[in-house]
Amino acid sequence: MSGRTKLVPVCACVALVFGSFRCVAQPNTVPPATPEAQKLQDLLMRTSGRMSAFLDQFSDVKCTEVVKQEKLGKEDKVELKEESTYDYLVILTNNGGELNLSESRIPVHEAKKDRKNTTLLLTNGFATLFLIFHPTYEQAFQYSLAGEEEVAGQLLEKVVFQHVSGMKSPAALALRGREYPLELSGTAWIDPQSGSIAKIEASIADTLQDVGLKSFTSEIDFSPVPFPDSKEVYWFPTVARVEVETPRQHWRNLHQFTAYKKFSVSTEEQVIKK
Repeated sequence: MSGRTKLVPVCACVALVFGSFRCVAQPNTVPPATPEAQKLQDLLMRTSGRMSAFLDQFSDVKCTEVVKQEKLGKEDKVELKEESTYDYLVILTNNGGELNLSESRIPVHEAKKDRKNTTLLLTNGFATLFLIFHPTYEQAFQYSLAGEEEVAGQLLEKVVFQHVSGMKSPAALALRGREYPLELSGTAWIDPQSGSIAKIEASIADTLQDVGLKSFTSEIDFSPVPFPDSKEVYWFPTVARVEVETPRQHWRNLHQFTAYKKFSVSTEEQVIKK
């Protein structure tokens, strides 16, 4: 698959689509006039650089992904649930300065498809929601500081983000051959020293109810994952929670990422002249 999030009500599929993009690192703020604005700009630049470096690291590892899917009924009672396990990796290629991300899932265990006409939600790609702070998308969001919060004994900066209408988004609704960019907004918890993201909560306003999307929320947790051959420790996604509701249906999925291992892939693309 290739760049942004796809929600397809017909087959109930939500996917963060990875697209082709060219990295151009530029600050998203005007020259700061206050210490608060300077603090925000410094943090955004640190986080943006961190996400650029992390993207290279993320594409060099594989992990085990467990996906738990639930179909909810009245009073959020679970009507149907399934659990599947995959070997998961994201492959990054660079062709002429254009970056491409493709997500690979190799089934280890897939749930039996005995659904009796009950549709489950298929979700993928949400491990890459950190792209909100990548240089590719930082011009498409507005950011503001929301104070500090201690999480697991660590003091983190809270950064509120809001998608700018009309700009490209890392997530989109795909419906009847068209894509509708999702106006993502939410909060990220960031380590002020390294720029690493510890947690992201994202949702959308009620701007897509006319095409069948009532609500969309996601929450991704990141944790430090050390590797023996690397002095640098990056924070990798460990849990992604996704909840989607239409006027008639309600789904909740949980993705768990464990057992990260280095997995290097080299690719080369050539155009054959006829």
